[in-house]
Amino acid sequence: MNKTIKKVAVLGSGVMGSRIACHFANIGVQVLLLDIVPFELTDEEQKKGLTKEDPMVRNRLVSQALQSTLKSNPSAIYDKALAARISIGNFEDDLSKIKEVDWIIEVIVERLDLKQQLFEKVEKYRKPGTLITSNTSGIPMHMMCEGRSEDFQQNFAGTHFFNPPRYLRLLEIIPGPKTNPEIIDFLMDYGDRFLGKETVLCKDTPAFIANRIGVYAIISGMHTIEKMGLGVSEVDKLTGTVIGRAKSATFRTMDVVGLDTTVNVANNLYQALPEDESREKFKLPKIVQVLYENKWFGDKTGQGYFKMIRHQDGRKELKEIDFNSFEYKDVEKPKFKAMESAKDIEDLKKRIKHLVNFDDRAGEFYRATFYDLFRYCSFRIPEISDELYRIDQAVCAGFGWDYGPFENWDILGVRETVKNMIAAGEKPADWVSEMLDAGNDSFYTIQNGKKLYYDMTSKSYKEIPGMDEFIILDTLKAAGKKIWGNLGSTVYDIGDDVIGLEFHTKMNSMGQEVIEGINTAIGMAEKSHKGLVIGNEGANFSAGANLSMLFMFAGDQDFDEINLMIAQFQNTMMRARYSSIPVVVAPHNMALGGGCELSLHADHIQAHAELYMGLVEVGVGLIPAGGGTKEMIRRFANSVVEGDVELNQLQEYFMNIALAKVSTSALEARNLGYLRAQDGITLNRKRQLAEAKAKVLDLSAAGYSQPIQQTNIKVLGKTSLALFEAGITGMRYGAYISEHDAKIARKLAWVMSGGDLSSPTEVSEQYLLDLEREAFLSLTGEKKTLERIHSILFKGKPLRN
Repeated sequence: MNKTIKKVAVLGSGVMGSRIACHFANIGVQVLLLDIVPFELTDEEQKKGLTKEDPMVRNRLVSQALQSTLKSNPSAIYDKALAARISIGNFEDDLSKIKEVDWIIEVIVERLDLKQQLFEKVEKYRKPGTLITSNTSGIPMHMMCEGRSEDFQQNFAGTHFFNPPRYLRLLEIIPGPKTNPEIIDFLMDYGDRFLGKETVLCKDTPAFIANRIGVYAIISGMHTIEKMGLGVSEVDKLTGTVIGRAKSATFRTMDVVGLDTTVNVANNLYQALPEDESREKFKLPKIVQVLYENKWFGDKTGQGYFKMIRHQDGRKELKEIDFNSFEYKDVEKPKFKAMESAKDIEDLKKRIKHLVNFDDRAGEFYRATFYDLFRYCSFRIPEISDELYRIDQAVCAGFGWDYGPFENWDILGVRETVKNMIAAGEKPADWVSEMLDAGNDSFYTIQNGKKLYYDMTSKSYKEIPGMDEFIILDTLKAAGKKIWGNLGSTVYDIGDDVIGLEFHTKMNSMGQEVIEGINTAIGMAEKSHKGLVIGNEGANFSAGANLSMLFMFAGDQDFDEINLMIAQFQNTMMRARYSSIPVVVAPHNMALGGGCELSLHADHIQAHAELYMGLVEVGVGLIPAGGGTKEMIRRFANSVVEGDVELNQLQEYFMNIALAKVSTSALEARNLGYLRAQDGITLNRKRQLAEAKAKVLDLSAAGYSQPIQQTNIKVLGKTSLALFEAGITGMRYGAYISEHDAKIARKLAWVMSGGDLSSPTEVSEQYLLDLEREAFLSLTGEKKTLERIHSILFKGKPLRN
């Protein structure tokens, strides 16, 4: 289907509606955001003499909702300027404007009667063929489009975004009874490519896939928590990143989302699922019921499973609920033998298996909840999905899990786990035993470099559709595509004569192993490949340089070793820039310090839209010395025009580094100068490596030639030094920065000015690199710098003399 989406109408401006509007604005779509007309004037409106007919009054609800969303943190929009793409109105005065849009999305309150009434009005103005979808979280499609025209029903479907829609990757697509299959194909593709979502096709069953499984896992898990007598902090310690779940774990997530939201879904599921074999698990245990009845819903009501106490002296103190008394107590710091024994297991799959099989209360909790969830999911096929992989996709994308239920089952070993489940009274559906009896020991397998899933109907493995469009490093590893590696990095053959370099250190920090990996990968690519992609599938691209070695050398005042270390890092960054093959870097989430510097030296950056990029070395008492400062000077010198604008732009770059400014999106990284106009932005993280590879092939096919190091970079010497010094002095007099901060800023100013030159002068890249290294070395001798590095490495503990 050849459809172009230029303008979208979002009907309903509440928390979800306004955020969906912002995300469409993020991707360049014009948005019409509408809501109801207020019933009454406010006191303030009455004082101003306004009437119900004034546009300001009639659009008050939608205007306030949008402004609230634009102020939200984390931001719903990549850049506040993009809000200009959103126009507002109301259902009475502006609904006729929907005839001008390509897609109408209904996002009003979850009441069938109100949705049906709105759709009746929509039909008066909607242009035939226009997409019409609902963001319902559970109302059946066939009930919503009942009585509507044939054209309406053929173009109608469910598009269930998860909150917040900018950040949560899931978009469930639910066909109605008469939906044109081409519409579903279009929505699946558009959500993936343009909205950056994991689009999952769902059946029209209660709560669809993610909430059906996710809310079951939460409420059923609560029964286990209550039975075992576990506390709030104990559970959150067990259910966060340690097992590949969201950092907010269980109870903190409940507080953020709102307990009422979870309970409403659970209650609705209990009513809607009389045939569900585990229906009783949706009944609320006491540890949920009491809070719900007290309206302790979490952040929105000021208290939930946690409560922040604000003392008169301004101190804040976090408390947690006591499940015995239902009063608030001090937050506990639980310890489990399982957690202690697993703290050095970096590989998540190995850690999950270790924890689930550990013989203590933590292991008991994991076994109870994992086995129960595995059993429940096995019975949901084919009820909610014919394919098991859709359940994993939906749960991971909707709830922030690294591995879905069937993937976790594979990690533990299906055959062994089924035996344990049966012994524990959690016997799975018969098709699982039939799969094992036929000699199929896993739900997923890798064949010929492709990931396949077990299909219950055909009793065979089938390829997951669309996976050939992605580059999945785990799949390449399983397929034997690793061609080199050390403890911190791996080189893969990613096809078409292109190789890929992955980091896998803690936080993907850049130490000796990563430096070796970069140089080795470039050397291999130069010898026999078309180019190199540097990217990974970790939580972050790179949190910066590994400070441990620097701390050791600085503590020993071994400045010769520091000098060699920084020179090696600089040479590696320059090699990435001046190799004989194209190097494309694919940063995502955090690309800080050295991770930013590597990106700055790439031939092309293929960034993920969610990119937190910046040169943050000032935060540890240093300046960027891996070519980051040099590169920003070079970019400035190559892009500015003569005159006052020249100094203004240089000062802006200086302030970005001096204040360790970090972008909150790839678009902002472009505004800060870290991304160039020609660098690419990928909305769907799963497509990022494939799009980076495509850019390598484009650069190679265009006849890539090795760049030549620049020797004519214009620096301003005393002119810019004076400007920077005025700013530093003003900040110091205003007590905005410390004396040590001022010293760091002056070192940075010296480098960015090219030193104390009497007039503007053209210098080489190597000249600037030498200045960087000299300034960096001098700062490593400062006690304040050593204290900051120590505090980061040892979590705030003071440095002893």
